[in-house]
Amino acid sequence: MGRFSYIARTKGGSRDSGTLDAPSQDEAVTILQKKGLVVTSIIDLDRKSTEVKKKYSFAAKVTAVHKFGHTGVHSSDLVIFARQLAMLLGAGVSLLKALEVILKQIDSRRLYAAVLSITKDMEAGRTFKDSVAKFKSIFSDLWVYLIETGEASGNLPVVLSHLAKYLEDTQAFKRKIISALMYPCVLMIVAVGAVIFFVVKIVPTFSTILTSFNVELPLPTKILISISDMLRTKIILFIVVIGLLVFFFKRVMKIKTFRVQLERFQLKLPVVGNFFRFMMIEAFSTTMSILIESGVPIIYALDISERSQPYMTMQEIIGEVKTSVREGKSFGEPLSRTDFFPPMVVQMVSIGEEIGELSQMFKRISTYYQEYLEAFVTRIAALFEPLMIVFMGGIIGAMVISIFLPIFNLATASAH
Repeated sequence: MGRFSYIARTKGGSRDSGTLDAPSQDEAVTILQKKGLVVTSIIDLDRKSTEVKKKYSFAAKVTAVHKFGHTGVHSSDLVIFARQLAMLLGAGVSLLKALEVILKQIDSRRLYAAVLSITKDMEAGRTFKDSVAKFKSIFSDLWVYLIETGEASGNLPVVLSHLAKYLEDTQAFKRKIISALMYPCVLMIVAVGAVIFFVVKIVPTFSTILTSFNVELPLPTKILISISDMLRTKIILFIVVIGLLVFFFKRVMKIKTFRVQLERFQLKLPVVGNFFRFMMIEAFSTTMSILIESGVPIIYALDISERSQPYMTMQEIIGEVKTSVREGKSFGEPLSRTDFFPPMVVQMVSIGEEIGELSQMFKRISTYYQEYLEAFVTRIAALFEPLMIVFMGGIIGAMVISIFLPIFNLATASAH
């Protein structure tokens, strides 16, 4: 029989600590879980010596040599982390023990360092939510608030399972969009590369030959040769200008007024305007679905969704909806007043609110718009291919004609 010191959280989210006697550490965790506690730290008090403490200290274990596959944190890293943590906690493993197991399998150097720091903070008595909140560049606000909800309700495994499913669905959706755009992007890169090679390598050779004829060159030929000379002699200037434009655009995008105006301009564009609008609605619906399904109150869910939205326009709309709901109005009423959401979305949300299935309705809305966006991108990609071929064929054809036009003129003059 051993004596253990523990730190845990009650279902209400308050901190609980103390000591208990149990045959083993696993038995101690089981006893505490049966009392409705979420164990964040447990220490064997019978192991007093420094050597033994070091041997059994989690922080000492994870400082061993670890091989990493990459440095950054990919979306797949977070999906695996959330899924593994949910499964281990659901199997009754304590939070610290689960992190110990997961840490040995993390492939990202940056995520490894973050989880190691989180574990040390929790050993010191901090909550999982507060420990994770220190790494906002890795874990979004959605992570932080869902973990807080899970800790407070005592359903952390369930909440993490919902989060993992959300991350998996989001990653799968992005993968489909990227897959649909891959071929058109490759086609464009190859076509542009071919044009640049033609202008930089082929045109100068013909330019030398044409100059040796001592004849007046047609205007299209002069323009083509001038472009070729400019690209070859001022390539560094072009690169610097493009770099400055990218830097300036990134700086300007940090200005709220500019971002709002740019988003409004995007929404007014023909054909693609609805694409941007539906993309915003899909992101909002997906976030609200996972939050409500995890037990987050409506007002709190709207607040989290507002702060996690990358679109300024959507943040303003959610802010208006949140204010109306806080005043006691139904969810559907402020949505209809914004004139941003289609009637179908408003009706589905109103029905979901009435029958108590709001999370399921948001999930259906999210699925509908994901399918719409995927089909839209696929159609655009299919249309883009022949247009790109015709466009690039026209450009290359114009350049070939510009090169051979002086030769045709010279041959005609010689014939006369």
